[in-house]
Amino acid sequence: MNQNFVILSPEEAGKNGLVPIGTRAEIIKALDLLNTSPEREGEDVLWGPGIRIDMPPDKDPVDQMLLTIVEEEIAFLVIMRISRICQWRMIDPETGRELNP
Repeated sequence: MNQNFVILSPEEAGKNGLVPIGTRAEIIKALDLLNTSPEREGEDVLWGPGIRIDMPPDKDPVDQMLLTIVEEEIAFLVIMRISRICQWRMIDPETGRELNP
């Protein structure tokens, strides 16, 4: 079974809900620099080394994404690098624990 993480803004949710991570274009640009991108322009799924990131369809700005580990051997280094460089929070939905890069 693949392990999942929810990607959130570094800012805590407020009374108006989740704080946006960024626009779709900003997210795709930031992740493209980290070798993670959609197979075709306009797709909601981004692929990177050992990971898959699902963006919510038709939502801009994006307030959360789902990261799935597809190749455990290399995924954690990629996840930590994305978290550190993009400064996003990564939460394990099963345990509620946050990864700290």
